[in-house]
Amino acid sequence: MTTGPGVYLMKDEAGKILYAGKAANLKKRVASYGKPPEKLDPKTRVLVTKIADIETILCASEKEALILESNLIKKHRPRYNVVLKDDKRYPSLKLDLRQPFPNLQIVRKIQKDGAIYFGPYASAHAVRQTLRFIDKHFRLRKCRNREFRQRTRPCLHCQMQRCMAPCCTDVSPDIYKEAIQEVILFLKGKTPELIRDLESRMHEAAERQHYEQAAYLRDKIAALKKTLETQVAVTTDFMDRDVIGAAVDGQEALIALMPVRGGFMSGAREFYLSGSLAGERELVGAFLLQYYEGAPFIPAEVLVPTRPEDRALLEERLGDWKGKRVRILDPKRGEKARLVRMAGQNAAERLKERQAAASEEKMLLKRLEKRLSLPAPPLRIECFDNSTLFGADSVASMAVFENGRPNPAAYRRYRIRSVKGPDDYAAMAEVLRRRFRKMKQGEPTPDLLLVDGGRGQLGIAEAVVDELGLAGKFRLAGIAKKDPARGEAQDKIYLPGRINPVNFGKDRELLLFLQRVRDEAHRFAVSYHRRRRRKGAVRSQLDAVPGIGPRRKKALLARFGGLDAIASASVAELAAVPGMNRAAAESIKRHMLPPANGKAETPQDDLAGPGKLRITK
Repeated sequence: MTTGPGVYLMKDEAGKILYAGKAANLKKRVASYGKPPEKLDPKTRVLVTKIADIETILCASEKEALILESNLIKKHRPRYNVVLKDDKRYPSLKLDLRQPFPNLQIVRKIQKDGAIYFGPYASAHAVRQTLRFIDKHFRLRKCRNREFRQRTRPCLHCQMQRCMAPCCTDVSPDIYKEAIQEVILFLKGKTPELIRDLESRMHEAAERQHYEQAAYLRDKIAALKKTLETQVAVTTDFMDRDVIGAAVDGQEALIALMPVRGGFMSGAREFYLSGSLAGERELVGAFLLQYYEGAPFIPAEVLVPTRPEDRALLEERLGDWKGKRVRILDPKRGEKARLVRMAGQNAAERLKERQAAASEEKMLLKRLEKRLSLPAPPLRIECFDNSTLFGADSVASMAVFENGRPNPAAYRRYRIRSVKGPDDYAAMAEVLRRRFRKMKQGEPTPDLLLVDGGRGQLGIAEAVVDELGLAGKFRLAGIAKKDPARGEAQDKIYLPGRINPVNFGKDRELLLFLQRVRDEAHRFAVSYHRRRRRKGAVRSQLDAVPGIGPRRKKALLARFGGLDAIASASVAELAAVPGMNRAAAESIKRHMLPPANGKAETPQDDLAGPGKLRITK
């Protein structure tokens, strides 16, 4: 085996990658796994018992090995590597400066699209609170891009002096750009710098006797100072840095990330890892490499609780992403060490809270097992629901709860194929057959199958399960909404072979949990149904126009925002859209009537001829 740098892949008997690692000296590193078991750490002790084969990949340098290791971990997600999984996609604020009058948008996915992103924020409440402050004091436009293009009169925000209304009024791009720069300074945590700039402009306006402008700036300064008072200054050098804390308890670990911007703490984020046997050093190193790749902002300094392996390589890699030098420090004293201890305490506290919550969820499932007479706690619950509108665009959904928590990755949605008209029973039967008829090997089955609709739908579920030969494989239950007309005070849970619903007595928490499962399936089904209806509405009108294919349809909707605007546009306006020509524009005018209150230009062709298509809302 070579003594050069590279990556090694440890595989089990089935050829599945268990662990991917990098080494400056492959021969020496791989040989270290052959030590006596008592000299190995817990993770390595477990790992070596499962290794059947080791594959090595030689690299030109240790840095190249680090990059290859990172790519292989992302691709294969080995069982014994630290694989960073954010519990949720945290919200961020997006500002697209390529638009003439950009606005702030709340997004949950950061993309490399040329826009500026601020955040991520610790919670949706935090980002909405920030956005409300900006809306009130910086007067950026509030409407979405499609509404911005179509609006013909100012909205209520303009009347309340909370929007410049560039959609309808003559707003100078320079004035709007000035407001954008103020928002950027505020969101970057440079509020003191922004206040100094505003104070200078306020005095200048007062000297020119522009008292209304000076008063407006005075009020904005007062609001910014008030927000500054609520922030906590944690450093005296006012630098941007990230502080990382770690807590490890057996196979559970949690990383707490506390961003410090301009010397002020700006929230905290957490990353939970379950089933990891890594130590703190490996945990921190893996976090740095995975989190900062693609991060919208990398500070010049990152404080960590322990020095990770290959710190110099990690600093070089982070520096490549930032374009400037990045330092990774593990301080032992002073205010930086105090910050790291604070982050560590936050991580330990959040890990304890998670463990306590998991214990409560485990006890809830245990109580549910007893109340519903199940053979074991229902660790996996699948709930099915239908959604339709008078039989049109019928769909169904499957929501999955595992260990008492929703698992969105396991959700499924179904388009009803065989049922015509509003027949919920037939739709439920189709969906259950499709779910269980051709189950793949190793695919999990539910411990409890819950159907929305009460005794009727429960009977359908029983019939399908018997038909497929799955009786006894899992338990069934039906949930029905309360009927106030009959004096019912709560929803009802039905079980096979019982006429009366389950009596939960004083343990209402179990019923509330099952309602939550049902509501999640209902939400997922309704959102899918609405999406299909919107898609169908556009398809049924615009796709019927000869000469308009998917590309032209997409370009037209992007330019005009909606069907009414397309129908109201002139031939010249339609022909000016990229990908369009005059013949296609005239085809639209022949086959689409304008809205009832619209007066669009029409070609000389007879619009009352066959094939016309009327716009309906």
